[in-house]
Amino acid sequence: MLHMDKRPLDPDPNFKPMELEDIATRISALDKWRAIFSSQGLEIGNSAIQPNQDHHKADEESEERAETSSSKKHGTFPGSIFYSIPRELIVASDLGGQPISIEKATALRKILFGNTFQTFNYEWKKSFFKFREAFSELAYAIEAEKGGTRAIQLVIQAHIIKYLLFTKTKHDYTSIKSLSDVSQKQQERALAASIADILWTTGEKKSATICLITSDTYFTESPDYKTDNFTERLQLFEFVEKDKLEKFLCAHIHCFKDEGSHGVILFLYSLLFSRTIARIQQDLDHTTPYLLHFCLGNYTVRQAVLNLMLTGRASPHVFNGDQALNDQNVEEKYHGVLTRSDVGYLHWSREEMEQDRLPKVGSMLKTPKYPIWLCNINGTYSVLFGTYTSLLCDWKMEHIFDLYFYSGQSSQKKTAHLTVDTHSHHWEKSYKIDESDYEKRFPSLEMIIRTKWEGAAINWHGTVPFF
Repeated sequence: MLHMDKRPLDPDPNFKPMELEDIATRISALDKWRAIFSSQGLEIGNSAIQPNQDHHKADEESEERAETSSSKKHGTFPGSIFYSIPRELIVASDLGGQPISIEKATALRKILFGNTFQTFNYEWKKSFFKFREAFSELAYAIEAEKGGTRAIQLVIQAHIIKYLLFTKTKHDYTSIKSLSDVSQKQQERALAASIADILWTTGEKKSATICLITSDTYFTESPDYKTDNFTERLQLFEFVEKDKLEKFLCAHIHCFKDEGSHGVILFLYSLLFSRTIARIQQDLDHTTPYLLHFCLGNYTVRQAVLNLMLTGRASPHVFNGDQALNDQNVEEKYHGVLTRSDVGYLHWSREEMEQDRLPKVGSMLKTPKYPIWLCNINGTYSVLFGTYTSLLCDWKMEHIFDLYFYSGQSSQKKTAHLTVDTHSHHWEKSYKIDESDYEKRFPSLEMIIRTKWEGAAINWHGTVPFF
């Protein structure tokens, strides 16, 4: 039988009780190392890497952790912290960009949120430009589930369609089938070209700015600014030639399209810096003090952001031109759209229709240069497009023509095909029977098409209307 020795253990003669201050200092040091590891995209596990450890060995262990993490979904591993920015999505600090200053970050935060203490939530931080499977029915398409970033993703989607159908081919017509014959490399090229096109237009075709995350932190939190662990690590890359801008984007497109990249936020930052904060403030009017709206626990973009992406100017309204309105004896100027854009905009809302406050979208947005429209249907965004550029300049083409629809949602498995007949008005007979019930009788997608082609009949070709 085993007998336990019950004699007390001899205390270590070198042991000294730790003072509370010493404990607090060590905890503070641990937090400091956690922050350093976080900024590098690393994780802290059971075995911490010591500061004097061989760098090569540390890199190998880091790569092993990254490889293990990439094969698993987001989550917290036992005894470790998993960070949302993989190391490979952080560019080198000596790439040649200009480190962001606290002054620029402050101006950026104020124009977005109206203050320097609000930051993007988890949904925004995890959003990026994710393509559907290459060489598939929706190879051209980006996934954009419901949420605050959806509008931005689908404006990019509209420009990708423009690039694949018209810019790349330089033809008046391209078959819809060509959108399914798209490789991963072509997807990346289309995304880079679309971002470059938007930013170049925003910069008045003179300059554009790209924002990327680096490993260095350029300023720390202050009483007047709350950090978010990625804005403080930005570098700004300015271009005065569009070709060089597009080549740079092609080389770093993973920073916008890969999981963990903060791709949507980086694009939004690039958009604002390309326009410059000063010019955006001039674009806005008294109706829009800042660019994001907080509603139901999430941030959504205001119309000014959509117009900035579509037209290059952050005008808050969708009517043509600037209008001076006399409101309570105070004359204010309201900023609308000044020029036709490449991609158009259509708006329909049952609630706004019932309250007689549906915005009057002007011809500048309704009749873009290419037959592609961002659609705002009951507050949810989608894309409607055709394959003939002549649809917008030849009235004979507007008799009977095809349109295609993509909702952005992963539940959609193929592009919806619609045929529009502007000379057939049989739908109006049933519409007039009970005008209050039009939303139940006619899908919202049909109603938004009729804001452009009044009285048109729409054939869904056997597809059950789903929008």
